[in-house]
Amino acid sequence: MAVVEATEPPDRPTPKMIAAHSGLEFLLTFALLFAVTTITRWVMGPSPIADVIPQIHLRLLLIGACVGPLLAGLILSPPGKISGAHTNPAISLAMWRLGVFPGVSVVPYIVVQLAGSMLGVLAARAVWGPVIGDPSVAYAVLRPGPGWSAPALFAAEAVSMGVIVCLVGTFLRKPRLAPLVPWLVGFLVGVAIASLGTTTGGSINPAREFGPAVISGQLDFLWVYLLAPMVGAAVAATIFLPAFYFVTGEGLPRVRRQSG
Repeated sequence: MAVVEATEPPDRPTPKMIAAHSGLEFLLTFALLFAVTTITRWVMGPSPIADVIPQIHLRLLLIGACVGPLLAGLILSPPGKISGAHTNPAISLAMWRLGVFPGVSVVPYIVVQLAGSMLGVLAARAVWGPVIGDPSVAYAVLRPGPGWSAPALFAAEAVSMGVIVCLVGTFLRKPRLAPLVPWLVGFLVGVAIASLGTTTGGSINPAREFGPAVISGQLDFLWVYLLAPMVGAAVAATIFLPAFYFVTGEGLPRVRRQSG
């Protein structure tokens, strides 16, 4: 997430600025889902990589090791430094609740993130062919492990997203740590994929699941993957981080503002 120094709430962006930044956010989310689907195709689907690495946990570790740096790279890219490279509706919501992202941009960002998710998956299908629909790939859709109920999945996704928001908010509060936020986000997402992939699916991003679920038709847990990260992000940004700043006497975040 691109950030700049700020001691006041973000200025209200013009419609032109909202459109421009939303367009970049669409392209970044499109790129993320295209890449995630492509990585899934080659690691989980029929391929020499899958033949060499048959164990699911090692495959998930490899996927996490690929997606983490990819996400950091998108945040640090020129378009990412302009739009913030949220690529995640829960992050957009959290940044707004923290007062470092304009509220008027939240809905446009969420719309383009979900659209970019769908089109990124469709582009991967166009490039790699029918194998993207193979059961081993399934359009990179995520599913909880056996025995997971919707309430349990909801809690796990919400808590996971809340932890990420708390850590990112804490890093943004420290000038010496703020430059590390892109790598922190990439690391946390990579760890979530590797450690939660066989249990909750490790989504922690409504846009990550939206396109794959809609296109594959596997919609039964989609509402959980859409809502739970939003709830976790909102609770973390609205309650836990302000409470932490109050208890520590640091006040609300004043060091960072997204440039868009």
